[in-house]
Amino acid sequence: MTSDTLVRGRRRLRPAQRAVVAKTWLNTVVMAAVALLFTFPFIWMFFSALKPESEVFSPKPTFVGSEVKWSNFVDAWTLVPFGRFILNGFFVSICGALLSVIVAVLSAYAFSRLRFKYRDRLFLLYVLTLVLPQEVLVVPLFIMMNQLGLVDTYAALIIPFAFTAFGTFLLRQFFLTIPVEFEEAALIDGASRFRTLWSVLLPQLTAPISVLGVFSFVGYYNSYLWPLIIINSQELATVPLGLSMFTGEHGTQWSLMMAASTIAIVPSLIIVAVLQRQLIKGVALGGFGGR
Repeated sequence: MTSDTLVRGRRRLRPAQRAVVAKTWLNTVVMAAVALLFTFPFIWMFFSALKPESEVFSPKPTFVGSEVKWSNFVDAWTLVPFGRFILNGFFVSICGALLSVIVAVLSAYAFSRLRFKYRDRLFLLYVLTLVLPQEVLVVPLFIMMNQLGLVDTYAALIIPFAFTAFGTFLLRQFFLTIPVEFEEAALIDGASRFRTLWSVLLPQLTAPISVLGVFSFVGYYNSYLWPLIIINSQELATVPLGLSMFTGEHGTQWSLMMAASTIAIVPSLIIVAVLQRQLIKGVALGGFGGR
């Protein structure tokens, strides 16, 4: 091959290379714009938390107020026992997420691996409960909690919404992608079904379990309607109930509410940052049907 041929080959590749570079830059710009669009409310919330109260809804909105009031964060923390609300939210969310994952793993294993009469019909009926909105369930759930004497307790906050079909449906799809031969080999070697589930199947489901755990944690942490109905004492209040305390008969303290909201999202950001790799892997697996 002569040098002239190589030069002509390189020249033919240059337009394609320029197209690839242009496409990469375009994708980067679009992704940056979408990221900015989704993060803008949080950026505005943070800067609003630093403004004086009278400037949060000024006629000419600006990012920075006439003065930067870091004291708003201190006032939001001390005006109400916000630290206690965050601890309550953490406790309820962690316990609820663990219980949700346990229930989802066991029920998904039963619906995907065990064979019993009307299994598929029962699973369909279970999944259909997802169409019921929370507003429909709170009244019978409250009556049940009241009869059990669990009103105004941590148990009432945690137990009712741990038994949802979302986690079962999600994990069942991943269970179905694992070859049955793995389980049969473990059973032949003398392992029990629980040992097979724990040692053979669950290690292959760390990513979807992490996704389910984070979704459950965030769901519990942000829940407002059910805690509002079932909790009567301030000692058991969670973060959304604590945020509502900045609204009173004389109006809403918006700067303090923005400061408290900024503090409240920190735990969720930390959890997402720690489990980022597993979340990306779980979402990627889900996008390809678990393959």
